[in-house]
Amino acid sequence: MNFSPTQSFIPNDLFAFELDSFQPDASASQTKTRARRPCDACRRRKSRCEVDSGLPCVLCRFHHQECTFFEDPQPRKRKATGLHEEDTSSPGKNAPVTAQSPPDVPKIRQDLPVSDYANLQGPSLLKKTLGLQNHRHGRVIGSTSVYERLVLELNNDLDIVEVPVGQSALRLVDDLDTAFIMSPDAATRNYEDDILNLDAIETVVAPHGRALINLYFRIVHPSFPVLHKKVFLEKYQRTHREFSPPLLAAVYILALSWWSYSSDLALLPKPDGLQLEKLAFKTMNDIIHRPKLSTIQAGLLLLQKPEGDSWPLTTQLIGLGQDLGLHLDCSNWRIPDWERGLRKRLAWALFMQDKWGSLVHGRPSHLSGSDWEVKPLNNDDFPENAADEDNEDGSTEVEKGRTLFCEMIKLTEILALVLSTFYTAKSEAESAEHADEGVRWILERAKSIQMSLKMWYANLPTCLHMGNLVQRKLCSSGYLHISYYAVEITLHRRILRDLSFNDDPTLRSICRQAAHARLTSAISFIQSLKPEHLQSFWYSASKYCFAIVGTFISLLWVTALQQEEAEMYKGRLDEYRWMLRLSSRSAEFLERALEMMAMSTGVIVKGIGGKRDGEGV
Repeated sequence: MNFSPTQSFIPNDLFAFELDSFQPDASASQTKTRARRPCDACRRRKSRCEVDSGLPCVLCRFHHQECTFFEDPQPRKRKATGLHEEDTSSPGKNAPVTAQSPPDVPKIRQDLPVSDYANLQGPSLLKKTLGLQNHRHGRVIGSTSVYERLVLELNNDLDIVEVPVGQSALRLVDDLDTAFIMSPDAATRNYEDDILNLDAIETVVAPHGRALINLYFRIVHPSFPVLHKKVFLEKYQRTHREFSPPLLAAVYILALSWWSYSSDLALLPKPDGLQLEKLAFKTMNDIIHRPKLSTIQAGLLLLQKPEGDSWPLTTQLIGLGQDLGLHLDCSNWRIPDWERGLRKRLAWALFMQDKWGSLVHGRPSHLSGSDWEVKPLNNDDFPENAADEDNEDGSTEVEKGRTLFCEMIKLTEILALVLSTFYTAKSEAESAEHADEGVRWILERAKSIQMSLKMWYANLPTCLHMGNLVQRKLCSSGYLHISYYAVEITLHRRILRDLSFNDDPTLRSICRQAAHARLTSAISFIQSLKPEHLQSFWYSASKYCFAIVGTFISLLWVTALQQEEAEMYKGRLDEYRWMLRLSSRSAEFLERALEMMAMSTGVIVKGIGGKRDGEGV
């Protein structure tokens, strides 16, 4: 598809343009003709051949290749509809360039991306970046790789930061032995398609790209700060072509969920989200071969879609994160301060994704404490503060979001302890060996974890309490609270599974009463959710957490010893489904929770029904 040439934008004026700036100049379009045919490379790519001031063209110059005109054009294929095409080569029929493309295709910027941030003129956050370079990518050198660390240490005396190795380079990042092998992007799979893919993504949302980015940073970013706002905006101000394609698409995809929360967008037609998703996942398969911090950012954001959670993608991201050294302590690395904070936030976001993915998918966790050196987050690791907050209706509070993210990490560390203590293959085998001791063996091991959960909840900052709402602001605290109840339920599920007739009846009763109390608290929390909660950003595991509450009701139902108790839990399950169905009108992710419950509890309902008809309680 050929796009009409766009007017040039002055960076400082870029974000002030109006919709009118995308309308073609009528007088110019009547006289502007196709001055020359595209070069061979652009013809093969089926992309627009742009020339600024003499050859080579823009794309050939960017890819450092010869700009030639040897190949003949391919014969045009007639459309099946038989529509008449004007012969633009006929005398007197010079068609304007705008006629070459569908009239509704919006124009996008054609600026070339920066080839090397180190050569940028003027101030830039990206000049000394390690993990977001535009022309190459880095992988950390492991202790058992072919590069011997003692040899690398010899260069420290020479104060050398990078050591050339063929087309690549070794970059030393600290005074110990941490180093990265930096490789050129150009040698990786489908690298030459990045600009075309970015243009396709930007075209889907044009001319609303900037408005969607504003929407993302207003609502999603405060509660899930895996981007650096100033870095992102600096790059977008120059051109959309500086991004990793799936990252740009992921930001747009998430922002589309709050389209109606923008006064500039609410009354306009919404872009095609499905097309963005296709482009995002297609390009994700390419960029994993040149991993950068933006690769992790893209994957984490795609996992936050209502139907985007994927254990295979989570697994892939953890491997890429280890390639990038996110599991290491970067406190003393020779990198910009902002990147140090970003690396820590991304590392902990990966940690959360691994542990919650392990819970909801029932899979072994990939990250272990023996290979985890990341320091806890502090205020210096978050570049935004209350002064950066957007006052438009429906925005999210920046400082509350920061606290929320940190508390979610603390809760996830407790979840990791629950999983490693009770839900690994080894721990379950150990539990089976102690089956003759009854539930007391499980209770002894659960005691310290239960105390940790109790203390975490008691020390929760006031700003994260469910009743702490600010007028005309969205509040994401709900995802933290449903996660807390999911951890509590996960602990009690293990206890209920080990209850048997060999246990003391009083102890059995106490355990079931405690489980019932947790269920009652969880349902009361869900009933308390307000529109400000439901309409906000919810973490990817949230839908599973809501479904796990339904699973817990089913477990209490199937393990009930009395018919009356069983009927009570059956009624609770029906009430819970109805509650979620009503709330799902305001929250798409709850529809997914209902679908999962229909699959998981539907089998239980049929099984219990048959059992009770044939055998009694």
